[in-house]
Amino acid sequence: MNAMNAANTADPAGRRPLTSRFALFAECLLAGVWLLLASLPLVTALPAFAAACGHLRRYLDGERAGWREFGAGLRTAVREGWRFSLLWWAVLALLAFDLRVVSSGVLPGGLVPAAAGTVTAAVAVAAVVAGLRTAAAWRPGAGWSGTGRTAVRRAVRTDPGGSLLLAGGLAVVAVAAWMLPPLAGPALGALAACAVAVERRHARP
Repeated sequence: MNAMNAANTADPAGRRPLTSRFALFAECLLAGVWLLLASLPLVTALPAFAAACGHLRRYLDGERAGWREFGAGLRTAVREGWRFSLLWWAVLALLAFDLRVVSSGVLPGGLVPAAAGTVTAAVAVAAVVAGLRTAAAWRPGAGWSGTGRTAVRRAVRTDPGGSLLLAGGLAVVAVAAWMLPPLAGPALGALAACAVAVERRHARP
């Protein structure tokens, strides 16, 4: 029994113990609930995502990571990034309007509007991913605009694979929210963890 317990709590490959991994999973779920609540005003969505990513980074680094620290990070992110978040929402709203017009059937032609709708949807996903990567890469005191430009270059040129991973995470969140709305919060926490993993994966030599 002791040997079994040791096998369950230790990993010979040097990875985190099983109990630690379960604790990290629980922390992701909790961060997702905080993220969902903080995102309700919509304009705070990107700052809330940045705060959730910061919370998970602090937890992984063994620093103090509680709701007070999350709240402090959220206030800083909102204060410094609400303009960037508004611009991000404006871009998404414009793309959603274009997609609605294209899919309404009022435009002449058949294949051209369908292709335009596909392109618009792809651009919308790319805009969401770019915003999430910006939020995940942001640090207090860093400009959101500069961080956004760096995140876009990284997403397109140096780490497109990470962008695809985040796009897959977005699909999981959408399916989870569609199937069972209460799962939206935990799924958002998993998406924040995915964003942190993507950033650390890119930073790894």
